Amino acid sequence: MPERAREVVEYRKSGLSLNHIQGCPLDCAYCIRHTYGLWDQRVPRALMSDAEAVEELVGHRYFQPHVTPVQVFNRATDPFLPVVRPHTLAVLEDLDARKLTNHALVITRHQMKPEDIDRLNRLQHVKLTLLFTYSGIDDKGIEPYPSHVAAESLKLMSAPRSRKYRTVLYWRPLVPGLNDSPEHLDQAYELSKHADATVFTGLFYRDQIAAYYKANNLPEPYDETARRKIVPETLERRVLSSFADSDSLFRKTSCAVAYAHELPDYNGHYGVPELCDICPLAQLDRCKDAHHVPTAKRLREVAADLPEARGPVVVDVTEHAAVVSGLETEQPRYYLQHTFRFQVHDVRHPHRERRHGRAEIGWKDGTQDG
Repeated sequence: MPERAREVVEYRKSGLSLNHIQGCPLDCAYCIRHTYGLWDQRVPRALMSDAEAVEELVGHRYFQPHVTPVQVFNRATDPFLPVVRPHTLAVLEDLDARKLTNHALVITRHQMKPEDIDRLNRLQHVKLTLLFTYSGIDDKGIEPYPSHVAAESLKLMSAPRSRKYRTVLYWRPLVPGLNDSPEHLDQAYELSKHADATVFTGLFYRDQIAAYYKANNLPEPYDETARRKIVPETLERRVLSSFADSDSLFRKTSCAVAYAHELPDYNGHYGVPELCDICPLAQLDRCKDAHHVPTAKRLREVAADLPEARGPVVVDVTEHAAVVSGLETEQPRYYLQHTFRFQVHDVRHPHRERRHGRAEIGWKDGTQDG
């Protein structure tokens, strides 16, 4: 097993990611498993017990009770595969029994069952969000497992009026010429009416994924790869036009999750105004009230104790974001971002206006910045 795949707990953009179950038979061509060297592992298997995994999560150097968002099985399997479901429920119930109020994100495209409603509704403390991955892609070579399953699961889990968990339509990956026809956009809009919130995003088209597309004669969506998700400018415009009557569409996952729970965004995107121009006013008010700009001195103080940071140099702090250098990996940056609920960017990977956190591909005035 590749070294990175053995890391059961890893800090990713939307939170600490727990992945002690690895392997998936759904075979989505664009799966992130390609980048972890796990593509050929189709049978889910456990690297440790659920109890041991939760202990590793809550004991992680970057875990903060009631603060750090948590993601369960979002890197190497689907959390509601029949053989994985008991592990997903066990992890959530363990976290809840500890009376932790952290956000818990569970991303799935699999079939959910009526009994899942009752089981998940018993959770008293964790702020659970179910994100249903839906693309509408019909090409079986790219997405063998049909999107209508996720659509039906979203409807099922969203139906109860009195439920503690929240549901999000995770509309991805949007790819020009593949699933962006007027019919595709209309179908997504109608489906969004069942969810508490909707977030749209594009394709992670990394080198490993591009190589798989070429080797399997799949239609290559772009001429180049990127380290960030690709959402071309014209595609975004068409999505926003299709959702002009919606008041719950978001560009960022954390924005949708926070809105669904009636809380401010835990990633502090309020500092980037062009992201917020589609947000409902009530959500803008929540985020505005929670928006506090840390000082460079305070950022350095908190970072000084992080093992992977070694005291990063703060290049600049504005009301929009902090720009830092000297971070060995992405993980300490995410820790700082969630600690302060304020955007923290790496000077090596600048965030361009209007493409915040996305690839430059498909934008007229952009050049690929890696």
